[in-house]
Amino acid sequence: MIVCMNKIEAILSALEKEYGKSILNPSRDPLAELVRTILSQNTSDKNSKPAFSSLAVHLKSWDDLLKIETDELAMIIKQGGLGKVKARRIQQALSAIKQKRDNLSLDFLAEMPLDKARDWLKDLPGVGEKTASCILLFAFGKPALPVDTHVYRLSNRLGLLEPAIRPDQASRLLESIVPSEKVHEFHVLLISHGRKVCKARHPACRTCVLQSVCPSAPRFLVDSD
Repeated sequence: MIVCMNKIEAILSALEKEYGKSILNPSRDPLAELVRTILSQNTSDKNSKPAFSSLAVHLKSWDDLLKIETDELAMIIKQGGLGKVKARRIQQALSAIKQKRDNLSLDFLAEMPLDKARDWLKDLPGVGEKTASCILLFAFGKPALPVDTHVYRLSNRLGLLEPAIRPDQASRLLESIVPSEKVHEFHVLLISHGRKVCKARHPACRTCVLQSVCPSAPRFLVDSD
């Protein structure tokens, strides 16, 4: 564990020098994070952000999302892709919250232990480990570590995860080795590095600031010769 902790510190130190320090400012709006994360599924921020902004233009409250026809909601968020699928997921999740709590609020999760809050969210339709972790991290500042394709890929290449670990299992395993106060920074910095350098098909290992601590680098360097 000590070796692993030292490695985490080395990774974060190198990436922070490369991309700058990332500061978390929790939104305190878990319903917004829920909707925003569903809209971001299977698309980029370039598409999901305008889709979320479009909701603010057309709707006045979260309750309006349950009153509107699914097809109409799909048209409002169509820029985010998979409009009908995401519209249905959003409405099903909000409907389940209202049924469980008699209101549309997730503020009560702030007082729940992390794992209990995440499990409660995962009982909602269309909410998996990543979506639940996003809500808890970005809305409440809880040390939940969302694992997207970049975080998962880099964690594997850096030897932080065993090959057999699935993406839905990775969050809690990484949370056990990443200091809680560094969870947000780890998430953001690995995404930045995955997008710019450690790409899926052609990682730029020769210019990577993590080359010295990455067990996968020698293999990719040989492949590129």
